[in-house]
Amino acid sequence: MMKEKLSKTLILAALAVVLLLVMVGSLVLGQVDVSMSSVIAIIFEKLNLPVPFDSHVSKEQMAVVWYIRVPRMLVGVLVGAALGISGAVMQGIFSNPLADPGLIGVSSGAATGAVLSIALGAANANMFAMPAFAFCGSLCAVGLTVFLAMRNGKVPVMPLLLSGVAVGMLLGAITSGILTFMNEQKLQQYLFWMVGGLDYRRWEHVYIAIGPVLIGIFIMLLLARHLNILALGETEAKAVGMPVTTYRMSLLFVAAMTTATSVCVSGSIGFVGLVIPHMMRMLFGPDHRMLLPASALGGAMFLVLCDSLGKVLMPPAEVRVGIMTALLGTPYFLYLLRRMQKNFF
Repeated sequence: MMKEKLSKTLILAALAVVLLLVMVGSLVLGQVDVSMSSVIAIIFEKLNLPVPFDSHVSKEQMAVVWYIRVPRMLVGVLVGAALGISGAVMQGIFSNPLADPGLIGVSSGAATGAVLSIALGAANANMFAMPAFAFCGSLCAVGLTVFLAMRNGKVPVMPLLLSGVAVGMLLGAITSGILTFMNEQKLQQYLFWMVGGLDYRRWEHVYIAIGPVLIGIFIMLLLARHLNILALGETEAKAVGMPVTTYRMSLLFVAAMTTATSVCVSGSIGFVGLVIPHMMRMLFGPDHRMLLPASALGGAMFLVLCDSLGKVLMPPAEVRVGIMTALLGTPYFLYLLRRMQKNFF
C-alpha cells in the first residue's frame, strides 16, 4: 500500500513537472520569435530576480511575452485546472463517468448571459461586461436547477440531472431566440465567444479568475475524502453518518462556481472536464484524494498544450483552443467508450 501511494505521488510530481515545461513552451511558441533563454530572462526580470545568464531582450519581445503570452498562459492554466477538477467532482457526486458541470446548466446559463450582454450592447461598452453577465447567467441556471430538483429539503441525484437537462433546453431556446434578433456583427461576436479561446486574454482576466478558481480548487481538495464516501452511494454515505445533502450541495456549488468563473473568462471550452478525469482515473484509481489534484494538473496541462498547438498549426492564423480540445478530446473519448464497457466506478 505504501509503495503504491509513493508511486502515485511520483506520478503526480511528474505531472507537475510536465505542466511546468508545457507552460514555458507556450511562452516560446508564437508568431514573434522568442528563445527559451529570453523567456526565462524576461520572467526573472519582471519578478525582480537576478537573471542567471546574459540574454539580449528587445522591447518587442518583452511586451509580447509579459503582456500577451504570460497572461494567456496563466488563464489557460487556471481554466484547465478548474474544468479538470470540477469534472472529476461532478463524476464523483453523480457516480457517473459521463457527468460534467454542463449537466446542471453552467454552460447554458453562461451562454445566455453572454448573448444578453451582446444584445444589450454592454459587451462593447466594457470588456468585463460579458464575463460578468456569463457568470451571473451560470449562477441563475444552477440556482434554478437546484430549486426545481429540491424535494423536502433534499436534492436527489436523478431529479437534479433531469432538472439540469430541462434548464439547459430552456436557456438554449432563450439564447436562440435572442440570436434571431441580433445583427450579423453581434452574431459573430457571440460565435467568437462561444467557440472558446485564450487569445486576447490580459492580466485583467487573470485577476478575475485567480481568486475564485484557487479558492474553489482548495475547497474541493479539502472535501476529497468526503467525496470518496459520496461516490460509494447515498445508502453507504448515510450508514457512516454523513449528511449527504449538505456535502453534495457544497461540492456541487463549489464545482459550479469554479466552472462558471472559468467559462466567463475563456468562453465555452468542452471535453476538458469530461476526458481528463477519465485519463487520471486510469492512472490514479478512484481515490479522489489523488484524483482531484491529478485532474487539476492534467486539465491545466491539456488546455495549455492545446492552445500552444493551435498557435503553430496553421500560421499565421490560430486555431482557437475550444476547437483544439474538441479535435483532440473527441477521438480519445470515443476510444474510451469502446475500451471501457463497464462503469469506471
